Amino acid sequence: MNKEQHKKQLGIFAKISFFEGISFVVLLLIAMPLKYMFNMPLGVKYVGWAHGALFIAYGFQLLYVGITFKWKIIRILLYGICSLLPFAPFWVEREVKKEIASA
Repeated sequence: MNKEQHKKQLGIFAKISFFEGISFVVLLLIAMPLKYMFNMPLGVKYVGWAHGALFIAYGFQLLYVGITFKWKIIRILLYGICSLLPFAPFWVEREVKKEIASA
């Protein structure tokens, strides 16, 4: 894989990480309060679907770049755990963007 393809795959992962983080925060801070405080469940339904799709895309792309670029298993596990924590995907995005910039 050449340098441009390397950057492209990492860029895709960075974007997925960013949007996964946004969907998680929106789900937790907007959609769930609307559901439980104001009895408006549709937000959780649609944001939950989007977040679920992004979460799966994050996992697949993490495995793809982790295996393709021979990342250490601890890095793959750390980034995987970050997908479960609010705001942590933004840190992952920043770390991946640093790697893109240095490549």
